[in-house]
Amino acid sequence: MSGIFRCSRRGRRAGRSLAAAVLAATLLAGCASSDGLDGDLVDDWAALAAPGPFVPPAGVCQVADFADVVPLATFTPVDCGVPHRVETAHVGTFPPAVTAVPAVDSPPMRGAFADCDTRASAYVGDEWRAGRLRLGVALPSKVGWTSGARWYRCDLTEVDTVERDGRTVLRSGSLRDALKGPSPLRLGCQSARTGPELGVQAVTPADCAKAHNAEFAGVWKAPDTPFPVKPADWAPLYAGCRSVLARYAGLPADDYLRFRVDVVVRPPGAGRWKAGDRGVRCYLWLSDRTVTRSLKGAGPTALPIRTR
Repeated sequence: MSGIFRCSRRGRRAGRSLAAAVLAATLLAGCASSDGLDGDLVDDWAALAAPGPFVPPAGVCQVADFADVVPLATFTPVDCGVPHRVETAHVGTFPPAVTAVPAVDSPPMRGAFADCDTRASAYVGDEWRAGRLRLGVALPSKVGWTSGARWYRCDLTEVDTVERDGRTVLRSGSLRDALKGPSPLRLGCQSARTGPELGVQAVTPADCAKAHNAEFAGVWKAPDTPFPVKPADWAPLYAGCRSVLARYAGLPADDYLRFRVDVVVRPPGAGRWKAGDRGVRCYLWLSDRTVTRSLKGAGPTALPIRTR
């Protein structure tokens, strides 16, 4: 009886080999029958993506201040919840026909700014110029461009004032939807300061419930014309801002508007104008008095025709 269970060493090895072969065949058969796999363990891997130039992501922030050229070595993104100076609202791509770094006033660069203009407003939830914000378009470095990089980056920064001397604010928190509702970033009531030169020299934020003499009314988009230099060049900007002011304050846009209220016109600087920025900030200005309320929708009763 005991001889039935005794086998040679060679027989045991043969048995183990046969069992291993059967197990392998069973596993492969199972792989082939489940999930539609064909049993080939090496032909179903996805192909690796082709190597290409670096493209920065949108929705990230940078501690460093805005720069119009971004070398790869300076790209150090941080979470927007920590203190930072720049937030990327969008990253676009130049058309394939653009093979050289575009000049500031070239059609490709103007197209990039126009795209960033639209994208930035969508990102913050309203016209970005309605807040204490600045928009910049950043490009790859020459090395990056040579390696095939063709992106442009739409960067937003918070500033302490939208006047020419505005400085970048070190902020915490994302700007996404920052202007969708009431926000401390929004331009509202202002104090207009005059000086020895004609007109308003500066506007600074003011509490609407306290005495003030100016208020942000909106943005007028100027046509593609040269930057205003001579007095006659400014006439279309004043006319455009008066139309914005009339809608904002609920006034008739007629010849008597100028006798009801004054207007402060703030176009972008000459350099930004050259790059395609045509957004003109328009302010309502009371040159003869102050008020302690917002004049949005106030109408002719609150802003009567002045006789002197």
